[in-house]
This record gives sequence, structure tokens and C-alpha cells, in this order.
Amino acid sequence: MVISCGVFSTRSCCSRLQPPCLVLRRRLCGATACSDSVNGSTSNKKRNSEKEKVIVISGPTGAGKSRLALELAKRLNGEIISADSVQVYKGLDVGSAKPSASYRKEVPHHLIDILHPSQDYSVGQFFEDGRQVTKDILSRGRVPIVTGGTGLYLRWFMYGKPDVPKPSPEIISEVHDMLVDFQTDHNWDAAVEFVVNAGDQKASSLPRNDWYRLKRSLEILKTTGSPPSSFRVPYDSFRESLNSPDANDDFSEDGSSGDISIQNIHTDLDYDFLCFFLSSPRIDLYRSIDFRCEDMLSGANGVLSEARWLLDLGLLPNTNSATRAIGYRQAMEYLSKCRRQGGVSSPGEFYGFLNKFQQVSRNFAKRQMTWFRCEPMYHWLNASKPLDTILEFIYDAYEKETETLVVPDSIRMNKDMRNSREANALKAYRPRNRHFIGREDCSSVLEWIRSEGCKSEVSCVEGAAI
Repeated sequence: MVISCGVFSTRSCCSRLQPPCLVLRRRLCGATACSDSVNGSTSNKKRNSEKEKVIVISGPTGAGKSRLALELAKRLNGEIISADSVQVYKGLDVGSAKPSASYRKEVPHHLIDILHPSQDYSVGQFFEDGRQVTKDILSRGRVPIVTGGTGLYLRWFMYGKPDVPKPSPEIISEVHDMLVDFQTDHNWDAAVEFVVNAGDQKASSLPRNDWYRLKRSLEILKTTGSPPSSFRVPYDSFRESLNSPDANDDFSEDGSSGDISIQNIHTDLDYDFLCFFLSSPRIDLYRSIDFRCEDMLSGANGVLSEARWLLDLGLLPNTNSATRAIGYRQAMEYLSKCRRQGGVSSPGEFYGFLNKFQQVSRNFAKRQMTWFRCEPMYHWLNASKPLDTILEFIYDAYEKETETLVVPDSIRMNKDMRNSREANALKAYRPRNRHFIGREDCSSVLEWIRSEGCKSEVSCVEGAAI
């Protein structure tokens, strides 16, 4: 089942995959084709060094991956490709923690500010855009550094996308006509029932108001006669290889691994991917996220100002990709309530909004960590360690041609909680703000809502984007 922002629910995934702990063959990231199980033929094997290298840096929200990618790009003569489902939108800067203009002058960034918030963006589109940008960067003799926390974007980027035929213009028009009245009337449930009856039973599990994917489902049905779920995702072949008896023999009883034999990998990735997951101890990460949410609400040009702009464009919360994004949905809902109340908000209502913003952000970080625990190609790094030490490790990993990459204990991040004390501390965790503490601390925000937040004012960004 898909969860918003490209993170899947993977309750049983980790137990099936048993990802390696400390040591991972670099050849796993640049896998060669293996024996064909159908016709018995053997493909030509490539050395890992013959494949061009692509660095992937991910991590939960607020972990510091953007700064790490920036500094690494300076050292390696690299360019950064954003794998963030919100940073693609113009005008959504604060809530998406978009790299600053000064950062983007220092190092070229790609797939940022490419769409208006009224447009939808899909994982398939990211695959096409990301792969093309990667080719362009490599053609200039520079190093592609893909960074972001949208797990599904990164999975498709590395392993490939399903081979689903593109619909004809006639089918696109036909599907639009079928669903336009449902969307105009905001009748999501009836639209889902319509698509389910057309042949896609899994349409009922789509995130509410994800009209893009609902339309895409119907387009695939009309084009092929089959639902989207009938098309195999390339990642599944890789996962099945790890689940095979031969692959499981490479794991010890405690779930750790030695070298994973390349013969167990039945997929040929296009690049030599070096993948890193940057995170902090969970309590520290949660505290950082809470402070970050506060920072996003401070000042006149924070996430509330951007949410006002979205409302002024005529967009409603939770109705498309941009307005479903964490932070923007909550801010739009809060401002909409304030507008219905004539521009008035109590301190209690503001703190209720802030608490919800913090909670959904922490929950999203938890889902990201769950997702990437099931991704065996990532080496986990501790964001609380010195940045220079982490940079040096990744730099050396890129420059060296060693078969085995070992993360030193000094910077390695454990994927799982190791003791009950940490688990109990998480259960007892409570937000502790540093800016918004008492009723008077939010007075400037409430005044902004009264004087500016409930006024309709579309900025020049919107005009330039249309």
C-alpha cells in the first residue's frame, strides 16, 4: 500500500530481505547480468569499474543530506539531482527545505522548481527526468549525486520502471472525460468505485484525492486491458534474488552477512551505484525535526505564507501532489479554518496546528527509516558524527576500486534500536519547543494571520509559472 510522498508500508519487507549489516560487495551496486534461467544462456559480464558511478544520498527528513550532498559535490566536481517530490514545485521553498539560492550557485542542482504547484508529478516522470539528467552530467565529465528522501523515486531510478505502454492521446482524452465530473464535484469515493468496477481493484488503496494516479490507472486499463499491478516492477526481480535459497545462504544466523555472491543477483543495473543513508539516533532526529518545524513557521515568509499562496491559487488541501505534501496540507487546513473564522486564531489553535505539523513530520521520518531498512544497497551513516569524517569516507569509497566497502564503526549508524532503554525513551518522547513555548510567543504569527494570512494575494511567482 502506498503512503504519501512515495513511501510504502513495508511491515514484512525487512524480514524477507534480510539486508546486509556491515559489509556489502560493491559489485552488488553495479550488478552484472547472470545466467538466464529460461534459456540457459550467459550474458557478457562487465567489471564494476567499467560502469559509470552514481552516488545516492538519502535519509529521513531533517537529517542533513542536502548539506552533505553539497559539500561532496564540491570535492568531487559533482552536480546534484534532487529526488524530492516537493522540491520540484516552484514557490514551495520553506516547507520542502529547498536548497538556498546561494547553495545552488555554488553547485548545479537539477529537478528543482520545474513545475507549478497545480501540476502533478509521478515516479515515472522522475525516472525519465532523473535518468536524462544523469546522462547529461556524465557527458560533461562530472559526478551525479542524487539526493532526497522519496524512497520510491530512488528505487525506480536505480532499478528501472515497469514496461507499461504509454496511452494514446485519444485514451487520455477519453479518461479525462470519464473522471472530470467526479473531480469537479470532489467526489473521490464515486470516482474510485468507477475505476474499481472498470477492473482495478487496487484503486481503492490509493491515497485520497490522488487524481493523477487514478487517471493513470484508468489509462492503463483502457490501453492494455490490465490493471497497473499486473506489470512487473524491476525491483521485484532483485528482491526475489535476495530471497532465493542461494542468497539466504550468504547470511549468518544473526542476520549479518559476508559477501553477497553476484550470481544471486538477476538484474543488470545501468550504473555503479554507491548508496548511503544518513540518519541520527532517533531521539536526536525527532528533536531536530520539531525544531525545524518551528523554524519553518518563524518569520513573515515561512510555510504559512506559502500555504496562503496555494490557497490563493484556488487549490484546496489534500487535492494534488503539492497540497498533500507534509507541512503544506496542515498549514492550508489551519489557514482555511482561520479564514472561516474571519482571520482569527487562538493560541490554542496555533499550538494544535504546530503539534500536528511536528507529529506528521516525525511519523514521515519513521516511515522513511522503515522503508530504507529494507533497501540492501544502502550503507547507513551517523549524521551526528563530524561532517568531514563522513565526507572523507564517501570520497574514498568513490575514488577507490575495492570490491568490498566497509563502514567504520566510528561513523556507522545502526539500523535498528539495540536496547529497551532507547525504545522506552521513544515511547516517552514529547516535543519540546525552543521558539513557541507560551501563549505570547505566537502573537506575531496570529497577528500575521489577522492582517495578512487571510488576504488573497497571488505573488509574482505564480504569474511567472503559468
